[in-house]
Amino acid sequence: MPKKKRLQTGVDWFDLSTTRADWDAAKPAFLGTMLTQLHLIRAFEESVLELAGEGIVHGPAHSSIGQEGGAVGSIMGLRSADGVNGSHRGHHQFLAKALTHVADGVIDPAHPVTPAIQTVLQRTLAEILGLAQGYCRGRGGSMHLQWFEAGALGTNAIVGGGAPMATGNAWAQKQSGTTDLTINYFGDGAAQIGSVLESMNLAAAWKLPVCFFVENNLYAVSTHADEITADPRFSVRGQGFGIPSWRVDGMDPLAVHLAMEEAAERMRSGGGPTIIEAEVYRFFHQNGPYPGSAFGYRTKEEEAAWRARDPLDLVAQHMIRRGLLTQDDVTGLRGRVQSAMTEAVEQLLESDPDRPGKRRVRPELWPETSFVNVGVRGDGSEVVGLPGLDGAAPTRTIKFVDAVAQVMDRRMTEDPRIVVMGEDVHRLNGGTNGATKGLVKAHGEGRVLGTPISENAFVGLAGGLALDGRFRPVVEFMYPDFMWVAADQVFNQIGKARHMFGGDNPVPLVLRTKVAMGSGYGSQHLMDPAGIFATSPGWRIVAASNATDYIGLMNAALALQDPVLVIEHVDLYGTTDEIPEGDLDYVIPPGSAAVLREGSDVTVISYLSMIAHAKEAIEQTGIDAELIDLRWLDRASIDWGTLGESIKKTNAVLIVEQGAQGTSYGAWLADEIQRRYFDWLDQPVARVTGEEASPSISRVLERAAIARTEEVVAGLESVRAGFGA
Repeated sequence: MPKKKRLQTGVDWFDLSTTRADWDAAKPAFLGTMLTQLHLIRAFEESVLELAGEGIVHGPAHSSIGQEGGAVGSIMGLRSADGVNGSHRGHHQFLAKALTHVADGVIDPAHPVTPAIQTVLQRTLAEILGLAQGYCRGRGGSMHLQWFEAGALGTNAIVGGGAPMATGNAWAQKQSGTTDLTINYFGDGAAQIGSVLESMNLAAAWKLPVCFFVENNLYAVSTHADEITADPRFSVRGQGFGIPSWRVDGMDPLAVHLAMEEAAERMRSGGGPTIIEAEVYRFFHQNGPYPGSAFGYRTKEEEAAWRARDPLDLVAQHMIRRGLLTQDDVTGLRGRVQSAMTEAVEQLLESDPDRPGKRRVRPELWPETSFVNVGVRGDGSEVVGLPGLDGAAPTRTIKFVDAVAQVMDRRMTEDPRIVVMGEDVHRLNGGTNGATKGLVKAHGEGRVLGTPISENAFVGLAGGLALDGRFRPVVEFMYPDFMWVAADQVFNQIGKARHMFGGDNPVPLVLRTKVAMGSGYGSQHLMDPAGIFATSPGWRIVAASNATDYIGLMNAALALQDPVLVIEHVDLYGTTDEIPEGDLDYVIPPGSAAVLREGSDVTVISYLSMIAHAKEAIEQTGIDAELIDLRWLDRASIDWGTLGESIKKTNAVLIVEQGAQGTSYGAWLADEIQRRYFDWLDQPVARVTGEEASPSISRVLERAAIARTEEVVAGLESVRAGFGA
């Protein structure tokens, strides 16, 4: 028989509950503030559901009625500099953080509504209604509430999507030398989502002050928690990552508060992350003003049992027992907060002249339609006045990949905010390709972070850093195909954050990756990501064909306040180039395409390594082509002036790229060109691309799948055939 020994994780896991002595020890002002916040949030949510029932709330109304105890209990003891973010059901967390901020942590139940609190109620309601005076100017609505000043980092419509961002905020807090902390709220459904588990691992490995707070309300939309996991004790997740955890009754706000006090002590003292699971209950359905029993997945008896444990009643009962207030005082408090909500609603609505007895939003409060695209990205003014490339400067010879490392070294020396992260970037003398060579030696592992293999977590962490503003992250994806692993963070979070939350908060982040077609790494490592990013809002894109351009483009990317994708190509890494002597500080700003060859027959447009193939093809065919290196590839940064001038001269266009047809950048660009310059085109825009298939590992099939000089020659000949047609 084998010998067996039962193993223990050695990680603390507590079930915490309150006693009467705990309630008796709580300070009267503390309990008064707790009760008042609970009532303010309850009255707010009741008003939201009332408006939803009238059809005035456009979109979902995920109320938190019944769950207020978890938010209020965990947030009351926080500082304004502490951060919180959450999920789509986050009104209560946002309000608890905002109320704590404006009231400096104390609210008198006899006078619960100060002018500052009234403003919070009205602006939050305005945001949920999509109005210009909302915290996100109406763009966030119910699911995307953000107020940085109060430490409300943003609620999130993607289940589990906020965990990496919160982890990044905690990294910024720790590295800035503060004792601040961050709480990431999510539900039972997110407790087994990859982004959350990856973030737990990363936070534990780096000892970050972030609390993963599970609001276990027992249901997804209608699916019970015990149907989705073998162990619905969601705080057990901490055992696998070495994270101490607490389970509490979320209907008891004091129990939640005491658990958070213990967790906060650990986080503020440098002990790393924590997990708190609070079992709560939403009194209504997933969305809207009806109970779950109306949809058949809960019984009325179950709902009644949970309503009997209402956190508002629990706090009031203990205060009455202690003689701190009377039932009449509680009734008066409820009346005053309801009046405050009536006032907030009246400021935003009016009688509908077209529907007697109905209400509508005051028309003057809607955002202007001209605001629709404002804040998708910044205006690029950050690069205005920065030094340009001096073509007369002395030069030196360098390999492309060494230029990648040297310009980053220069920028890190000049800007201590820059942090580089990615898989293996701190090892192998510069990562897997040498692109970070020398950076650890010059700047230390505190600024060159080797990450776990967890793209969702570390790129989302970088997104949190960028939004925090104290650091400027540079993330390396070893291969661009890996972006699909982190697609939520790349596209839903980082790309949309600035616009979604009102257009004001910059997101200064650089994402580096390399196209590896021709290297034999197969279908899951070789894609060109330009086409995907070009059709995704918020991202700028640069792609250099030589080392000189790379330096100027990277300098611009690190000066902009937007997320920038920097695409490299392995075929270029080993090539040599002449770059200017000196400090490598010049900038190639957006809107700076390069005309590499003038011609009159056709405008050939390309980027990256295909520039060299296009040059060869032009020489072989003898066609008098004008060759343009885009350098900047996104809609806002393309040099449309240079393209337009060339097209009006040649009246024909050939777009040259290497990768697959399905993710083609040229398809998007061709559409833009034909819409902008149709009257000057004598034939349809022609394109050179790879095949439909992703490149294979077989050398022969890989070559057949991608474009090189021969395919460009064929493309030029097809355009020539159309001359005069």
